[in-house]
Amino acid sequence: MGGPGDPPEGTPEGAPGGAEDEYRSVVFDESFVRAARLQEYSAQERIADHAPAVRRRPPLRRGLSRQALLLVLLIALAFGTAIYMGVRTPYEASQTERQPVEPLRMTVIPLSPLGKVPGAADAEYLYAHSPAAQFGVGAAGIPLPATRSTAHFSDSQVLAALTTAKDYIVRSSLYPEVLFGKTVSPARVLVDPDQLDQFDQSFEHPVADGRHAPTGWLVRFDPAHAQLADDRIRVEGTLEATETDADTLEVTADHTIVYALRATGAKAGAAVSLFTVRRRLQFRFDADDLRERQTQLVVTSLQAGPLSCGQDATSRLHPLLAGQTAAAGTPAGTDPYATDGATALCGTLATSAEPKV
Repeated sequence: MGGPGDPPEGTPEGAPGGAEDEYRSVVFDESFVRAARLQEYSAQERIADHAPAVRRRPPLRRGLSRQALLLVLLIALAFGTAIYMGVRTPYEASQTERQPVEPLRMTVIPLSPLGKVPGAADAEYLYAHSPAAQFGVGAAGIPLPATRSTAHFSDSQVLAALTTAKDYIVRSSLYPEVLFGKTVSPARVLVDPDQLDQFDQSFEHPVADGRHAPTGWLVRFDPAHAQLADDRIRVEGTLEATETDADTLEVTADHTIVYALRATGAKAGAAVSLFTVRRRLQFRFDADDLRERQTQLVVTSLQAGPLSCGQDATSRLHPLLAGQTAAAGTPAGTDPYATDGATALCGTLATSAEPKV
């Protein structure tokens, strides 16, 4: 006899769940019921309102949720911003509004000795008995000053300007391969691209016009005439950075450089003399130059001796060596009617600038 919860016929044989297992595949779960478009009123609702047995449910919302839609919009906005920044870089405005780069103005002044050039067999002896006795050796003689930010340039930008100016001085006046005309590349790579035509023309077609003298860009000796007797070149001077306007930094360099030279091909022990160069350079930097580690040269001034005033110092310097005297002569004539010419200059090398031997 079946229990109170069993069907009148009892549980079917051979089926552990009885009829319940037989219809398990057509039993609807709760999610299916909730998704149904028709919903049965409760008994209380049918009694109160005499409503039909069922009512139509509002359609379910389909599509993206609000959070998903917001995420899609943010991704689209980020993607659009990336495309815009890729097409219009932050440097575009500075490049389009950049001021024209001025050509370099240069002055080269030979300094003629009053008598014979002092010499000795030892370069160290000459240095020790000259005004360069306390100078630094090589790049160590060009220390960087303390840096600080300006109104429109950060401390790192000021440091970049000073470092680039120092690099140019080192490469244009301390590299032996540059000093004796084997290459100009170490200095050239630091020159602003807008000045490269002037730079190249100066070496391809040198002219004493105050614009196209190789010795206005770098220190350059005639290798057939002189060679280094000591590669420990002595240097002393200063660097100073100033902001000239919101878009421009300028660095002023003033250095005295002293070389120990002897005649080309001379053996060790041959007489050595000192050759002194005073270089004053004004560098200019805008945002592009600072970013590319390049510079615009605005003005350079070179005073060098001992030299003969009548010797052309436009392309190369021809130092007077130990025991030599300045040849008679004066600088090339200056034509005041030639508006594109440079004034021919020459000075006298003071005896106090020579070593005491």
